[in-house]
Amino acid sequence: MKFETIAAFKEMEGKDLPVSDWLEVTQEMVNHFAEATQDFQWIHIDVERAKKESPFGGPIAHGFFSVSMASKFIMDAVAIESVKMGVNYGLDKVRFPHPVPVGCHMRMHTNVAKITTQEPNGVKVFWDCTMEIQGVEKPACVARFISLMFE
Repeated sequence: MKFETIAAFKEMEGKDLPVSDWLEVTQEMVNHFAEATQDFQWIHIDVERAKKESPFGGPIAHGFFSVSMASKFIMDAVAIESVKMGVNYGLDKVRFPHPVPVGCHMRMHTNVAKITTQEPNGVKVFWDCTMEIQGVEKPACVARFISLMFE
């Protein structure tokens, strides 16, 4: 969805964005995330051990990997031409109801829950995000993601 200005985007308050495209979660992505965060727990990066010892039958992505994908999915869904800068502000109510197995496909459902004014020349956006795993009833992650955008 494209908007010329933040004022035009404000019409999305309380509305759903289009559901994102599916994204395959690969072992390479999980390994890179482990390197970036220095979280090398075997359940994420040791494929053979995870297949043998994990209750999930193989490696899973980090919980924070799931929630970190919110930025990508939102940026894929919304473009506001007048915005010069956007930053992550924080997260509320984050939960990881279901592990994300390597090799699965995930996508995000997003609602623009609230938009408030943020001076100077900006807004604070509260995005209600649900990460879905293809073929799994429980979501991978449910969170309220908060960002700032400035014109």
